[in-house]
Amino acid sequence: MPYSRIVGVGSALPKKVLTNSDLEKMMDTSDEWIRTRTGMVERRMTEPSEATSDLAVQAAFKALEYASMEPEELDCIIVTTVTPDMFFPATANFVQDRLGAKVGTPSFDLAAACTGFIYGMAVADSFIRSGMYRTVLVVGADTLTKVCDYQDRTTCILFGDGAGAIVLQASEEKQGVLSTHLFSDGAQWHLLNQPGGGSRNPATHETVEKRLHYIKMKGNELFKFAVRTMEHAGLVALRDNGLTMDDIDLYIPHQANIRIMEAAAKRLGCPPEKVYSIVDRYANTSNATVPMALDEAIQEGRAREGDLILTTSFGGGLTWGSAILRL
Repeated sequence: MPYSRIVGVGSALPKKVLTNSDLEKMMDTSDEWIRTRTGMVERRMTEPSEATSDLAVQAAFKALEYASMEPEELDCIIVTTVTPDMFFPATANFVQDRLGAKVGTPSFDLAAACTGFIYGMAVADSFIRSGMYRTVLVVGADTLTKVCDYQDRTTCILFGDGAGAIVLQASEEKQGVLSTHLFSDGAQWHLLNQPGGGSRNPATHETVEKRLHYIKMKGNELFKFAVRTMEHAGLVALRDNGLTMDDIDLYIPHQANIRIMEAAAKRLGCPPEKVYSIVDRYANTSNATVPMALDEAIQEGRAREGDLILTTSFGGGLTWGSAILRL
């Protein structure tokens, strides 16, 4: 049974920067208040004309370039997102077309909120291990600033836009995705959601007036859930691989909030120097946080060939998960 080796990584960001100082001018908040509670200084914001697929395509091309591969070599394309270009077709279909992948290459979206990228890796890894596909592109991309309510300072300060991608390829070497671990609790959906736009609350004048098409979050309860579940997912991953935190070279948690990240790391017994963070510059980019952080860690030399990486995440659903990777 082959392993899913990581042969390519890439990421993409919009050019526009939205700083804490910019937010100070838009609402009753302050740079100090945001920094101390979230660790965030700035985030990227798409223009009205930019869509999630635009960032996804850019990140995918960079991952393919890193892998020295052509789009025609892809056997499958998975895009994980909660901000698709449209309800249908899938954003992955747009990515397939614009990359120039072969006609007939399967492409689909996967929605598991901020844990989606780990879910996507799990699906891609299963495809490869089963022998169904040899080379799979997984892209995590979101444009959350488009669904932020800038009248709600407790949520809009937290999110940014971005995309990250990896190319997984079958290998006989014990490298790449060593394991993935997925969990959910649908009873807790109310802690983080976007209630408007679907079949429960289809788009009407009333749903727009009630601002139901924006992110809704119960921050205090979600904070406790996030720390507890990222600890759980991380411990399961370590246990199932016969590892301890001493064996891990780098810990990449979902970049939701510096306090959550630090609390989860502490519970896992992970020293601060092993925690990789990009949250100060990009805020929470949902599906993109893990692959973006992985890409930057590799580019900076913080993650090297042979290193063991633990990643954990949580998101709306509520979902949570983890993965152990060997570069």
